[in-house]
Formats: sequence, C-alpha cells, structure tokens
Amino acid sequence: MAHTAHSPDRTPVGRSLAVLGLASLSYALAQTSIAPALPDIATSLHSSTQDVTWAFTGFLVSAAVLTPVIGRLGDMFGRRRMLVVALTLFAVGGAMAAPADSLGLVVAGRVVMGAGGGILPLCFGIIRDIVPEERRAGALGLVSAVVGVGGGIGLLMGGLLVDHASYRWIFWTGTVLALLSAVAVYTLLPRSVNHTPGRVDLPGTVLLAVGISAPLIAISRADEWGWSSGPPLGLIAAGLVVLVLLVLVERRTAEPLIDMGVLGRGPVLMTNLASLLVGFGQFGVFLLVPQLIQAPTATGYGFGGDATLAGLVMLPGSLTMLAAGPLSGLLSARLGGRTSLALGSLITGTGLLLLAAHHDSQHAVLGFTTLAFTGVGMSFAAMPNLIVDAVEPTRTGEATGINVLVRAVGASLGTQVIAGVLAGGSGATGAQPTAHAYTLSFGIAAAGALIAAAVALVIPRPRNGHRTPGRQKETGPPGHTEDAPSTPRPAPGKDSRSPSPAD
Repeated sequence: MAHTAHSPDRTPVGRSLAVLGLASLSYALAQTSIAPALPDIATSLHSSTQDVTWAFTGFLVSAAVLTPVIGRLGDMFGRRRMLVVALTLFAVGGAMAAPADSLGLVVAGRVVMGAGGGILPLCFGIIRDIVPEERRAGALGLVSAVVGVGGGIGLLMGGLLVDHASYRWIFWTGTVLALLSAVAVYTLLPRSVNHTPGRVDLPGTVLLAVGISAPLIAISRADEWGWSSGPPLGLIAAGLVVLVLLVLVERRTAEPLIDMGVLGRGPVLMTNLASLLVGFGQFGVFLLVPQLIQAPTATGYGFGGDATLAGLVMLPGSLTMLAAGPLSGLLSARLGGRTSLALGSLITGTGLLLLAAHHDSQHAVLGFTTLAFTGVGMSFAAMPNLIVDAVEPTRTGEATGINVLVRAVGASLGTQVIAGVLAGGSGATGAQPTAHAYTLSFGIAAAGALIAAAVALVIPRPRNGHRTPGRQKETGPPGHTEDAPSTPRPAPGKDSRSPSPAD
C-alpha cells in the first residue's frame, strides 16, 4: 500500500535530525567503547591480547566493506528502509557478542555489527532529501559532530563499564540504542527520495570485499607478523591487484556498485585523499591520550590513571565537537567546504603538535586534546558537505559511503603506524614506551593532519559551484516519497549514472 508523502511541515527537520543523530551515535559509540575493554575480554575469555584484537579488527574490516555497499543499496531501494536494516543488523551483532563465552562468537558478533558502517552514508543521504538547501550544511555538520562526540563518549562509557560493571554491557548498550534508533527511524522519518532502481552488483561487491579486507587484515596484524615478512606484504599486494581489477570491472558494468566516473571527479577524489589523511591524524588523539593517561607514574611521563580518567580527560574535547560541527557547516555554506576542512585540519595538527611538545601535565593534555578535537569536529563536518555538493542526489549514499570507508582506512593506517612507533620505542624492560616515542607519535599524527590541510586547499570546486547563492537548485522537493515515480531502469549495457553538470 502506498504511503502518503511527508511534507516538511508534517515532519519537522529538527525531529528528523534528532533521530538521525541517535542512529549515528549508536555506531560511533561502538567504534571506540570496546577499546578499553580488550584486556578484560582477553582475561574473561582466556585469550591472548593479540587474538582479542580481532574483535576490533573484525568490526573495522566488516564496516569498511559494508559501508559503500549499504550506502549504494540505500540509493537503490530507499535510504530510510536500509537505515532500519543496518540498525537491526547492528543490534543483532551486539546481542550475539554480549553473552558469548568464546572469542570466536564475540568476533562474529562484531563482524555483524560492522553493518552499522552504512549508517553514516544513509544519514547523509536522508539529510540531502529532507533538509532545505540553505540549512543542509549545518545539518550535515551537526550529525557529523555527533559521530565525533560519540567516539569520545564511547571511550568514557567503555572505561566506566569495564571499571565498574562488565564489558558485556558495552554490547548490550549498543544493542538497545540501535533498536531504539531503528524504531524511531521507521516511525518518525519520511520515506526516502531520489532512489534509483537497479540490480545489485555482486561481482563488484565481492571484489571490493577482497580488495579492502586483505590490506586491512595485513595492516592490523603487521606488528605480530612483521612488516617486512611475506604474509602482510603478500596480502597488501593481493589487495591492490584486486582493487585495480575492481576499477576495470566497474567501468564495464552497466549498474556498478561504485561509479568510477563519480569517484574520479576532482572534488570527490581530492576530498577522499584529505579524508584519508584526516583519519590518519585523528586517531593520534584517540589512541595516544588514553595510553598516556593510564601509563604508570614510574615512567616519568604517565599519570597512573584508569580507563575512566582517560575518558574524562577526552570528554571536554568530545563535547566541543557539538559546537564545531555546526560552525563548520556555517563556514561551508559561506566560504565553501574546503575552507572548513583546511581550517579544521590545521587546528587538529596544531593541537597534536602542542601535545608532542607539552604532555607533562594533565592540564596541558586536557587543553591541547580539546583543541585537537575541535579541529576533528570541523573536519568531520566538512567532508560530507564536500561530497554531497559534488555528486547528484541519486549517488549521495554511494559517494559518502566511499568517503567514510577511506577515512576508516586512514584511521587503520594511523593506528598501526603509531602502535609500531610506540612498540619500537619501548624502554629497556620493553614494558612501556619511552617519552620520546610519544613525542614522535604525536608528531607523526600532526603531520597527517597538516598535510590534509594543504590538500584541502587545492580541492577544486564542483563545476556547478558550491552551496552559495547561484547554485543550481535540485529537483524534487524535500519529503518526496519513495512511492513516487523513480528514475527508469537503464537499458542493458547503458551507463546508469544520472546526468550531472560535473560529468
């Protein structure tokens, strides 16, 4: 039965953004809340520290593969519908992992939870559908800021639950939030607009899964296997070969999972490169600050705190992201998204450089961490704005999904490089890194953020201009229903892309 279209009057934008923010928060909490719990999981399940990291790696690999897939499916079948599916899968994965009595079941649950990676591109696509153009930059910035805030709160929540309850409550909390979000999305959001019927590109999906999984697995296990050994080098090489094959196959596919013409546009390509570098730099804060706070005072630099204190130190910075996101959206609307991305990356790099030079007091760490988080919030908000401005509405989920994927790859690279620096800089006992190792690690993370700022400055504007007066209006009113006539299925062998001035 057809449903009546929701108009902007009957479905207030503020309520819709609150629903999307809750959905994004569910995913953001899962990204970081498990980090303080890994030692406790290893002890409870009688596993080694190295093996238990698969609970983190499995989620990362699954999310990396499923993010663009679910984003594209949202473009095809309706973003609201696929958002409910992604949240439901996320909840099922959490319910699998919470009571599990073996590491294999925990990892399996985390892999299913990886479907939550599609939440972000679906949210961005829905915002494009329902938010008026003049308010869209701020809306994208707000939801992006919620993701950053959720990452910081996730560390605090994980620390509190590990210190005062059980790691299992981390999974139960994610399950409850995801189920509440799914119900809210289904009942409160309007049906999606601008979906394009078509077939699922199974060959492209398989090639993407192999091409992304192999290098990420190699990077995540390189410290254990050795960076110069055969397994990681072989997996990285195999993944690159498969990704090249993916490009060749997708260019010849009538209805591709990833439109290489869209991905190759200057604004999209350069934004993704900057996003890779932002992801590389941002995890310098998420990884280094908690370890620094929890390092014993006997090291001469550590503060001897617990996981809860580490989360509290990062909480003010996480909250500043709520203000940084809308501010970035305002700057994007007035000056263009590349200005916001460059400024945010510059602020992040400055905070990390200051942490490299001065991390000898809790007040300094608190202040400079807050500064770096402010820049991260601005960058997070600018990236989806740049992508949304550069692609047509029917490709929003796909393009933003690839952007989230690229940022996750950058985060994985940054995490492993910094972990390698800390491991290589261990003291004579090998138990704790040296103070110099932390200084070098903060400096490397800062370099990634500062290079991202330079790349952002040269991002070309879309050929139809950014969201300033004079930009061409999009067709289709906000709140347009899924049941309205859709773009016809292209004839076999024809390119399914919608025409765009940027093509």
